[in-house]
Amino acid sequence: MKNEYTPPKVWVHNTDGGNKWANINRPVSGATHEQALPVGEHALQLYSLGTPNGQKVTILLEELLALGIKEAEYDAYLINIGEAEQFSSGFVGVNPNSKIPALVDKSGDDDVNVFESASILVHLAEKFGQFLPKEGAGRTQTFNWLFWAQGSAPFLGGGFGHFYAYADEKFEYPINRFAMEAKRQLDVLDKQLAQHTYVAGEEYSIADMAIWPWYGNLVLGKLYDAGEFLQVESYTHIMRWATMIAEREGVQRGRLVNRSFGEEWEQVPERHSAADIDAVLKLKP
Repeated sequence: MKNEYTPPKVWVHNTDGGNKWANINRPVSGATHEQALPVGEHALQLYSLGTPNGQKVTILLEELLALGIKEAEYDAYLINIGEAEQFSSGFVGVNPNSKIPALVDKSGDDDVNVFESASILVHLAEKFGQFLPKEGAGRTQTFNWLFWAQGSAPFLGGGFGHFYAYADEKFEYPINRFAMEAKRQLDVLDKQLAQHTYVAGEEYSIADMAIWPWYGNLVLGKLYDAGEFLQVESYTHIMRWATMIAEREGVQRGRLVNRSFGEEWEQVPERHSAADIDAVLKLKP
C-alpha cells in the first residue's frame, strides 16, 4: 500500500492541510457560536439540508400532504453544513449531535425535539397514522429495513462516497474496501426487491423513503456519478423499484426541499408552503 501511515501513540486533531470538511468537523460536541433558529408559522419546523438523509424527511412530509393531511404542513429551513451552521446554539439545542435533519414538533403543549432521520420518520408516521403498519409482521419488516438503512448507508456515504468522490486524494485500499461493501448492500437489497414490490413488502412505507434517497439516487445516477464503477444496471430489481419510486409526486417534490445545489429547477432552499416548490418546478425543462 502506498503512502503507508503509522498511527501515533496518541491521536491529535490536525487542522493543517485538511480539506473543507476536515476543517469544519471537530472531535468534541457542542455549539461553537450563538445563533437562534428561525421559526415559521407551522407546527412542524424542519432544519435540514437536501442530502439523502434530509430527503428522507421531506419526502415523507410531501407524501403526507399529497394524501390531503393538512396538519403535515411544515416550514423547512436550510442548514448549511459547509458554513458550520449545524454547530449553532439553536441547532445544537434541538440536536446535540449536530447532524441534519432535525425537527421541532410544536403541535402539543410542549415542543418536541426529534433528531436522527429514522426517528423523525417514525415520529411522523405514527403521528399521522401513515406509511407504517400499526401492528404485526408488516410493522416488524418495516422496522427491519428502516434500521438496515441506518446501519448500512454510512458505509455507502461516509465510506464509499467519501473516498470515491470527496477525498482530496484517491487511495485504492479504502475505495476497494467500501466499493465491495456498497455492492454487497446493493445485492442484499436487489434480492429483497426480487421478491417484493417495495422494500418491506407489498406496501409503500417509511422503509422505502429511508432507503431510496441513498440507493435509489445511486442507481439512477444522482449520487457520486458511480453507476458505471459499481455496475448499478446489473441490479435490475433495484432499478425497477428506484424508477417506480422516483415517479411519485411526493418524492419528486420532497427531494427538492432544502436543496441549494444542482439545476435551478431542483433548488428549494427554504419551504414554507406548496407554492415554494410549485414555483421551482415551473422552471423544469
